[in-house]
Amino acid sequence: MARILLLILSRTYRTHDFIEAASRLDIEVVVGSEHRPALAGLMQDRHLRLDFHDAGGSTARIVDFARQHPLNAVVAVDDGGTVLAASASAALGLPHNPVEAVHAARDKAMMRESFQAAGLATPHFTIIGSDEDPALVAGSLRYPSVVKPLDLSGSQGVIKVDDAASFPSVFKRVAAIVAACRPNGDRPALLVEDFIPGEEVAVEALLGDRELEVLAIFDKPDPLNGPFFEETIYVTPSRLDAATQSRIIDTTSRAAAALGLRDGPIHAELRLNADGVWMLEVAARSIGGLCSRTLRFGSGISLEELILRHAARLPLPPHQREGRAAGVMMLPIPTAGRLHAVEGQAEAKQVPGIDGLVITIPPNETLTPLPEGDRYLGFMFARGETPAAVEAELRQAHARLRIVVDA
Repeated sequence: MARILLLILSRTYRTHDFIEAASRLDIEVVVGSEHRPALAGLMQDRHLRLDFHDAGGSTARIVDFARQHPLNAVVAVDDGGTVLAASASAALGLPHNPVEAVHAARDKAMMRESFQAAGLATPHFTIIGSDEDPALVAGSLRYPSVVKPLDLSGSQGVIKVDDAASFPSVFKRVAAIVAACRPNGDRPALLVEDFIPGEEVAVEALLGDRELEVLAIFDKPDPLNGPFFEETIYVTPSRLDAATQSRIIDTTSRAAAALGLRDGPIHAELRLNADGVWMLEVAARSIGGLCSRTLRFGSGISLEELILRHAARLPLPPHQREGRAAGVMMLPIPTAGRLHAVEGQAEAKQVPGIDGLVITIPPNETLTPLPEGDRYLGFMFARGETPAAVEAELRQAHARLRIVVDA
């Protein structure tokens, strides 16, 4: 039986789906996480407590564990575990991405530099230290721009700024968000880059021997023009023409190669406009949240099953994506406050085509919208004959939900 170490952050949504996939494949799972109590009942003794901020020390712990319990693969579920997964895999002689490539995929400045060096269209950027006076540099920047953290994900702390007069307040707001996300209150430098208008798409793919296998291209039909960049609807297959999709795939492949990524899942974000295909980001992990539930391959194979099969070098059965269109809505948090209830769920589920609704924030918990927040209210899923039908189903169902918030 294959044994895989899953690196799982305590706040991830994805534990259940990966554990379920491993069970279907008869793979033994060992969970590596920061906190034992939350997973102890689920995994019993198959747990390894790790510090994701200490890749060296945690790699040593994994290597020591593997001496008695050999591992076939180390898989990171989310961004926070990708560097450790690469480091541990290298130490164990397992297929992996180079550690420096994963670092580049997590650091937006390094990523931009790699894309530029490879001749890819990517936003012009500059790095501004948190100790600099934003009023002094505002006049030297190009507008509209986007201010963002170097290493956060999910659009947290990402804000568009339209002019020099607005820049100092936006810069200070993003710096405060970043500092609040760090245990020691560090205020690292921020990235300021050109805002690229246009349609945005996402690509889900697997890398093997540096070859890119695209599993899905998602359209994002809601415009992402700021000031914040809260993603809502993903729909696949893409409605873009075949030539444009081919350019998207080529650009994604070149971007992964530019970073040095060579093995495992990737999730990429690109924008399209009259100037071409712009490479925004490539992450060395699969799609976040519960969005992977939109994807079914072959005879009902999940994305998590494909990832685990690939990581453990188990046979990959035919896995073309299902023929029907599918989509997900990441339910936005409308306002700050304490969640009282999400009403209308039964009515939303009655919309034809809706095939799942999961509210991930329980009642009485505090809601924090983007850009300060890092969570969605939940996820709603739909399937239909066409992408347009799926999009309409999600919008219709969402209109039936009523978010009740106590101030």
